[in-house]
Amino acid sequence: MSKAIGMIEFKTTATGITAADAMVKTSEVELIEAQTVCPGKYIAIISGDLSAVKAAVDAASTQYEDQLIDNFVLGNPHESIFPALYGAAQIEKVSALGILETYDASSIIVAADAAAKTAIVDLIEVRVAKGMCGKSFMLITGEVSAVTASIEKAKAVAGERGMYLDSSVIAHPDAKVIESIL
Repeated sequence: MSKAIGMIEFKTTATGITAADAMVKTSEVELIEAQTVCPGKYIAIISGDLSAVKAAVDAASTQYEDQLIDNFVLGNPHESIFPALYGAAQIEKVSALGILETYDASSIIVAADAAAKTAIVDLIEVRVAKGMCGKSFMLITGEVSAVTASIEKAKAVAGERGMYLDSSVIAHPDAKVIESIL
């Protein structure tokens, strides 16, 4: 059995809560996060066995398709996704800083997973639509070449979904900037 993460994003809170309920009743999954995000959308993130996560996401997405914005299921997500989502990543040193922003909530997690699997980088934070009017962003660190390659891969992944907004890589960011994000 492999570990997986899945997410649904709905246009309304009422449908989102109902769909989240349907997901946890469909399969044995853990509800990691479920909440209203700007601008009044609703997200639910689950984890568990790949087949259980897929069944739960598919059930909620199919049943409430008219209100669905997006969804995904990631099998074998990079281990740094969870601490970055929770804001609990332990980062000692920032050599280069990569920033990527998306128009929606779900594509940032898929992009962050791709970035983390592309090169040796650390996910600092994956902010999912909180205080961002529905947009999301991720912060990564590592050597300049690794961060650049990871951001390019994440940019391509978010672009495939039509949700890429902006990105940048800062080589050796100033200590004041680092202090403000850690």
